[in-house]
Amino acid sequence: MSAPDAMPPIYISYLNRLDVAALAMTDAEILAAIETALAAQGRGEAVIEPRVHLEPGVANGHFNVLRGSLGGSIDAAGVKVVGDFVDNYKKSLPSELAVLTLFDRFDGRPKAILDASGITDMRTGAVTAIGAKYLARKGSKVLGHIGARGTAYWNVRLLDSLFDFDEIRVHSRRPESRDGFAAKLAADLGKPVVATEDWRSCVAGADIVVEASRLDAPQPLLKTDWIKPGAFVVPYGTMSAVELSLTDIMSKLVVDDWGQCKGGKFGSLRAHVETGRLSETTLHAELGQIVAGLKPGRERDDETILFWHRGLSLSDIALGHAMLAKGERLGIGQRLRFA
Repeated sequence: MSAPDAMPPIYISYLNRLDVAALAMTDAEILAAIETALAAQGRGEAVIEPRVHLEPGVANGHFNVLRGSLGGSIDAAGVKVVGDFVDNYKKSLPSELAVLTLFDRFDGRPKAILDASGITDMRTGAVTAIGAKYLARKGSKVLGHIGARGTAYWNVRLLDSLFDFDEIRVHSRRPESRDGFAAKLAADLGKPVVATEDWRSCVAGADIVVEASRLDAPQPLLKTDWIKPGAFVVPYGTMSAVELSLTDIMSKLVVDDWGQCKGGKFGSLRAHVETGRLSETTLHAELGQIVAGLKPGRERDDETILFWHRGLSLSDIALGHAMLAKGERLGIGQRLRFA
């Protein structure tokens, strides 16, 4: 190749799992990154493609592939591949392991590769918390959380950073899992956390209910009549754990992205979409539209509101971008020659 045609060198930033931990992202930094991305999505400054799945058929799990392009102050495109294998705890591995790649959205140059297992957990918890910021009652003081692995920790931690709960209840199927989860949260949050022995005692009467269960097949374990009027409910398990009647009691139904919620085979409200209970007609808004101020969030204390989020590539891109910026400031991470 002659000199005038020579391609300029391309470098990529690399943050491994240890680097991501060393960044010590604060609750405020995580929430700010995700809220910025949601607002950009709401203003139409983003492109998001519905996730696709790869089922290898050799284990109890699958891969999710998330793709998007985010404008505004972030200006990056990205693809995340995340494995979701529910039996990984038997190998002392997280149920979700992921890689995020970031690109220049104007010319396609690769910009970064990041371990995205922690990003997945953090951004999911942040979307739950930002949803509650706009859709839960301001005086919410009791949290009921189903699920103790993967994204569960950041759900509770980031929600508590906004609401400072008087009571936190958690439940999962295995006693050692829920007890250990409650103990870690209590130590990190500096307040009691109750591990309940069943679903009902965890969620009944709670102001905010998060269902992040890890079921092998759909099973209606979360009963509609346990939900307190005026509650904020976030079901997002891969397999549905809710009754069909859950949407019937809701004043507003909100999703993160209707394009990806209306299709595919997985998701907590898949049956509700298929039966027409959740549709373009019954949908109140996407969360980004609310964050951007284009549609109202909670308007009255007596509204019972449901928020279903399937996971946004835009959230991964935004948090990855924030991590790269912090890594550059602190000298954390590696710079690799790509071309």
